[in-house]
Amino acid sequence: MNYALAHETRIGTRRINQDRIGHWSTSECMLMAVADGLGGHPRGEVAAELAVGLLGAAFEREAQPRLGDPGDFLNRAIAAGHAAILRDAAKRGLADTPRTVLVACIVQDGHAYWTHVGDSRLYLIRQGRIVHRTRDHTVVQELVDTGRIREEASFTHPERNRLLQCLGGYTTPQPAPLARERLAEHDIVLLCSDGFWNPLTQRQLLHSLMARSLEAAIPELVELAQLRAGLDCDNISVVALRWAEPQIPATAPEPEHTLVQDFTATDVDYRRVSDEDIERAIAELKEALRKSSTS
Repeated sequence: MNYALAHETRIGTRRINQDRIGHWSTSECMLMAVADGLGGHPRGEVAAELAVGLLGAAFEREAQPRLGDPGDFLNRAIAAGHAAILRDAAKRGLADTPRTVLVACIVQDGHAYWTHVGDSRLYLIRQGRIVHRTRDHTVVQELVDTGRIREEASFTHPERNRLLQCLGGYTTPQPAPLARERLAEHDIVLLCSDGFWNPLTQRQLLHSLMARSLEAAIPELVELAQLRAGLDCDNISVVALRWAEPQIPATAPEPEHTLVQDFTATDVDYRRVSDEDIERAIAELKEALRKSSTS
């Protein structure tokens, strides 16, 4: 696979960074993820760490060197992350559970496969246009989708931060239907937390990505997001890929639109992400937190 990768995460003006990003690759496959721990609940950084850590652990075990079913993989790993957050909260005796939102993408066989829970986003950008963007699991997004408010009003709406789904909550998260798109040369796949996308206009995002290399554009956009957010700057996190392989004609005709595959709760098999992976991720996280508290 031939691609360029850039990523960055910043604390903003918050006390701690509750965002986590991750990317893993083999010769035939790549996984990218961004998680944004919820600040209104205890230890959001723990939830984000577990969600991203378990995705990475599952990828390293199963991508040998490719995944048999990217959609099934993403849904199982997200479900395991949710279960791990609940288990860790119970062990700690927390009155409320840590929570996080998550967006994840697999790139394999020249296609991108993605899903999300919450309001961290994926953008697929082609020739200066946003051809795909995840739809936030928020009250405001529902209002926009049903035509009750305009898109422009969503940025200042009093309910703009009210989530409908997350990992670690009282109800089992239902990831967005799996989307798939064949990548064309120079396509950009960008995953980010709301601290990145919320302060930026679409024009600012596209202008920087089209005018500069990915390695230059991502730090520039992060700096701009922080500047525009000002004293109320959230954690800012982004990981992005620019695809460098020309599109190869498929042997069978490509579908006219992005493939969307729906999943129900019964499709999720918690057992295929092992207890050992969950316990190891929790133990490694606790050790990292212990070291950071004593340093």
